[in-house]
Amino acid sequence: MAERISGKTKLIGLLGTPISHSLSPKMHNEAFAKLGLDYVYLAFDVDNEQLPGVIQGFRSLNVRGCNVTMPNKTVVLQYLDKLSPAAELAGAVNTVVNDNGVLTGHITDGVGYMRALKEDGIDIIGKKMTITGAGGAATAICIQAALDGVKEISIFNRKDAFYERAEQTVKNIMEKTDCNVKLFDLEDTNTLYKEIEDSAIFTNATGVGMKPLVGQSLITDPAVLRSDLIVSDVVYIPEKTRLLEMAEEQGCRTINGLGMMLWQGAEAFKIWTGEDMPVDYIKELLF
Repeated sequence: MAERISGKTKLIGLLGTPISHSLSPKMHNEAFAKLGLDYVYLAFDVDNEQLPGVIQGFRSLNVRGCNVTMPNKTVVLQYLDKLSPAAELAGAVNTVVNDNGVLTGHITDGVGYMRALKEDGIDIIGKKMTITGAGGAATAICIQAALDGVKEISIFNRKDAFYERAEQTVKNIMEKTDCNVKLFDLEDTNTLYKEIEDSAIFTNATGVGMKPLVGQSLITDPAVLRSDLIVSDVVYIPEKTRLLEMAEEQGCRTINGLGMMLWQGAEAFKIWTGEDMPVDYIKELLF
């Protein structure tokens, strides 16, 4: 790393909390080194209160860009100059690029999620998805799934600050795609289990299962996870959450968040550098 750092090295950051577990610094720095690109990627523990000062600092320092993760994906919008069409539709950002002081927000989570399913040989086009969560990642997944041709999506979230955003997401998807989307209260467990019954895939797009909620699952009755159900989790540390453990015990096909992390990262890498990430090389290192 020291041999690569120069007076011209461009900085890219990762803003979120908790953040020390992230594989993104290893992924991007290995990709930069492999391609001989003069960039460095660092993780910064930043919450909502610190975010405005950090974004202003990045602008002033002409930092090339950043990834944004929980809990900052929706909050960061107000500090940016422009949004990509997908980010505007999602109301969330996970990638920021700085072009001479102009900060543009993008969302690559949905593309990453759908690409991960495809690479794993999973086809949910024309089928039904049930998903828990209505934050930045969940919203991006729902929008991209609808755009790609998923027939029906049932979203479950607690009636918190994200619920109202989820209502707008449902409206946006219904107006702009042929996908039928419904929103439910996550506290209504009976309805959650009923919606899962006729779904092709169930996805956890919340932080339940990762620190500090390791060992927990929003699904508490394993019998809901029938053997022909695909169960996915956006969490990748631990690689096997309690949800995925239960799903495997029930004979379900499972997929964790590593693939989504890889492919959303590859999309962000292209935005910052204009180069394709050496994905096969990175897979060998991370998987």
